[in-house]
Amino acid sequence: MVLALLLCGLFLLLVVLGLFVFGLRRRLIQRSGGTFDCSLRWDIPAEQSVDSKGKGWSYGVARYRGDRVEWFRVFSYAPRPRRLLQREAIEVLERRTPQGEEELALLSDAVVLACRLQGTRVELAMSEDALTGFLAWLEAAPPGQRVNVA
Repeated sequence: MVLALLLCGLFLLLVVLGLFVFGLRRRLIQRSGGTFDCSLRWDIPAEQSVDSKGKGWSYGVARYRGDRVEWFRVFSYAPRPRRLLQREAIEVLERRTPQGEEELALLSDAVVLACRLQGTRVELAMSEDALTGFLAWLEAAPPGQRVNVA
C-alpha cells in the first residue's frame, strides 16, 4: 500500500514538473518580446482534397528575430525553434479563412496565410492582429531586398 502511494506521488510529481517545464519554456521564448501564436502547416501539396484541409496543423509560437521568424512547437521541450522563416525567402500567395475541418484544428479567430518559402508551400494561421504585424514586418524589409506581399 505504501509503495502504491509512493508511486502515485512520484507520478503526480513528474506530471507537475513536466507542466512547469512547458510553462517555463514558453516564458523563456516570450521574454524578449515580439511573439505571437501561430499554427503552421509545412510542405502542403498545391492541390489538396477538401477532406485533408484540417490535417497537418501544428500549434506553435512564433518570435521575430531580426530578418527571420523563429517558430516553436508548443508541445515540445526543445529549446531551439523547429522552423526558421527568412524574410527574403517568404512569398505570400494568398490569405483566407479556415475551411471545413480547419475551423476545428485552429484557434477561433485565425486567418490562414498561404506562402512559398524557397519552393516549399507553407501555411501559417494566426489572429488578424498578428497577421497585420506579420505583413508589416515583411514589408519593412531593408531597401533592395525582394519582398512579395500579395
